[in-house]
Amino acid sequence: MADVRGAAVSAEDFGLDGPRGPVFEGVSFTADAGSLIALAGPSGSGRTCLLLALTGRMKAHRGHAKVAGHPLPKRLAPVRRISALGPVPGVNDLDPALTVTEQLRERVLLQRRFDSPLRTLLRPRKERAAASRARLEAALETAGLDLDTLPRGGRTAVRDLERLDVLRLSVALALLGEPRLLAVDDWDQKLARSEREAAWGLLRTVAERGTTVLAVCSEPPAEGAVVVRTDRTHSAGAHGDRHDDAHGHDGSQGDRDDDTEKERAEDALAEASRA
Repeated sequence: MADVRGAAVSAEDFGLDGPRGPVFEGVSFTADAGSLIALAGPSGSGRTCLLLALTGRMKAHRGHAKVAGHPLPKRLAPVRRISALGPVPGVNDLDPALTVTEQLRERVLLQRRFDSPLRTLLRPRKERAAASRARLEAALETAGLDLDTLPRGGRTAVRDLERLDVLRLSVALALLGEPRLLAVDDWDQKLARSEREAAWGLLRTVAERGTTVLAVCSEPPAEGAVVVRTDRTHSAGAHGDRHDDAHGHDGSQGDRDDDTEKERAEDALAEASRA
């Protein structure tokens, strides 16, 4: 894979409103290119919407952000072009009926047909095929996905993969486009402790090789990440590890607030899907 220069990401008082009120607000942080950025918070705290806003797929309403120098929310399209979505449930789910090889082959063909510059399409077929193979091998190696270790090798159906291998496959598919920014959602969901450590190690490898990573999670890694909290905080990590305290509430009022936040995030996601 080509040496990809990651995208620096920053935000100042960044916020998004849904039909029922703020989905997330007051997000401020700075992260250098090649950083691992953990968007941490409970489900319903607006973390997925923040992920989509920072990748140009959802338009924020307050404050501003920058991705590789492109201002948000003004320049959504350029940010979309340099970013790629890994696993984001409900947005780009894998087809459970396809085998791993079929999923990879389909993405390679789509990448070659729609995302390659015109000059690439004019190159000899053998040269293009060799370039695609090299990109695929590099993506699989970076994601740590060894097809030979799967139950039926490349013929293993996606539905039969373990959770960690699903994550590896999704990341490999995203890396085929050689993005400057990789975004993944619910990264630590349904993983045992040892699997979570392996999953964070995967993303650190991606970041170390030059691609900036945005990862939604319930709990950030102990080290090696810029931590941006979405659970009612109005500030986040800058230039390094930082774990901010959440402004929580006790009792039934807190439960009602959590339910409201979740509803606001779901409404915003529904609007984004219709758009």
